[in-house]
Amino acid sequence: MASDSSFDIVSKIDRQEADNALNQARKEVEQRYDFKGTGASIEWSGESILIKANSEERAKAVLDVFQSKMIKRGISLKSLDSEDPQPSGKEFRLVTTLKEGISSEDAKKIGKLIRDEGPKSVKSQIQGDELRVQSKSRDDLQEVQRMLKAADLDVDLQFINYR
Repeated sequence: MASDSSFDIVSKIDRQEADNALNQARKEVEQRYDFKGTGASIEWSGESILIKANSEERAKAVLDVFQSKMIKRGISLKSLDSEDPQPSGKEFRLVTTLKEGISSEDAKKIGKLIRDEGPKSVKSQIQGDELRVQSKSRDDLQEVQRMLKAADLDVDLQFINYR
């Protein structure tokens, strides 16, 4: 009897790459001419990222610089959760968080997608903030990976522990 093959679906961010992207964005904001005198800055604030500038447009421009650095470092923008800039005294603040882990509602949505559109031999189960997908056929598991990559989901997915 052949044993089941499986893989885990996770949503993780390489913190070092995110930190490098933030540092590159900060250096660019400090040196660019169009940001001179605007009080524009980007920095870590606990687990979130705090962007400050003297206008709403400048805060969004700093976020745009940060997003371009994230893309160059191979981090999906689906893992960024940004608010609108909020006025705070004489400056605008924009708080952005990095999403890690799959929320329970997203996990249920992915599980339903696998049940409805995936091969019938495939089983999925939620384990905390990740999903385990099992099947006797490795081809079916690869089909599920292709299907999930093609699906337009709100989460950045990685497939790990393929065995």
